[in-house]
Amino acid sequence: MNIWLLEIEAHEQRYTRQWRDHLPGQLERAALDRGYGDVRVRVVSGDAAEQVTTPGAFLNFAATNRFKSSQIITVARAFECGEVKAGDRFVITDAWHPGIIQIRYMADLLKVPVEIHALWHAGSYDPWDFLGRDVADKRWSHSFERALFHAIDVNCFATQFHIDLFKRVLGVADDRRILRTGWPMEYLSETLAAHRGVGKRDLVLFPHRLAPEKQVEIFRDLATAFPNHEFRVCQESALSKREYHQLLAESRVVFSANLQETLGISLYEGLLCGAVPVAPDRLSYTEMYPSSLLYPSAWTESGQAYRTHRAQVIERLGNVLSNPTSETVLATATARLQAEFFTATNFYDRLFAPRERL
Repeated sequence: MNIWLLEIEAHEQRYTRQWRDHLPGQLERAALDRGYGDVRVRVVSGDAAEQVTTPGAFLNFAATNRFKSSQIITVARAFECGEVKAGDRFVITDAWHPGIIQIRYMADLLKVPVEIHALWHAGSYDPWDFLGRDVADKRWSHSFERALFHAIDVNCFATQFHIDLFKRVLGVADDRRILRTGWPMEYLSETLAAHRGVGKRDLVLFPHRLAPEKQVEIFRDLATAFPNHEFRVCQESALSKREYHQLLAESRVVFSANLQETLGISLYEGLLCGAVPVAPDRLSYTEMYPSSLLYPSAWTESGQAYRTHRAQVIERLGNVLSNPTSETVLATATARLQAEFFTATNFYDRLFAPRERL
């Protein structure tokens, strides 16, 4: 059986480079563990010419379509010459992929039954994602996302928050097609093991993209209240992944005021390195983190809200920096995140469980 793995562009400063390195092997091991000894993972890359990132996103909106279009050319050729076999599975690492419609079209009309499993990161259904924020007429984007949903056999979401948001905004109710699963990031704990135990310094990190929904201006303002600490915005430097992880290991706090978040990978990476997450009680954070690590959402729900509650945010951050968070709290939070949100057991179980198409 073939697993056709359509990857995301591998960016050094995002998790996608690590997926390129680790995901094929994780899929092969998961298949063997579930009794599939004949699985072949076929990685479908795209036009990987270096691209300039669009401001506010980690993908260039034109280059990512070139990448995805070249992927579907490869897949179409595989259908055309008979390499795609009945029973093959497609793993689409970014569900917002026009090629999903084309795969379903070819599979149905060429009578080659396959399964499509896709991971939803965001889309126009999320009002703070760039698609939700910048697309004025969402009739086309919402209709497209509903079409994707029904073309995909297993729609994978990392958190219940995003499942509920997706269903409510798009009006879909077929729970048989929805799977809440951790993301396939089992490699992170081992990768970051070498960075544990590094000496901490008075460093606070903003590890997110430079985009409006991440509210970096709040972080910059907070820096003025802590002149004896270094406040660093990671994406202002062209850090290698190793350099980034070294900063996480040295930092005391990873800070968020995000208005949009799929999973908050960087906060988990910080936890693995012994940094304390300071994040708002909203979005996926609410179901992922203990309340002791979250501050009231109202404090940073907008720039104006922050200005109103600035003293409270400063006090909370100051308390975290002055009073070390219990190792038990951090260890318990890390273990739960690892087990429920950064281990893709449910995904592997569905991918390698024999069943008829929904």
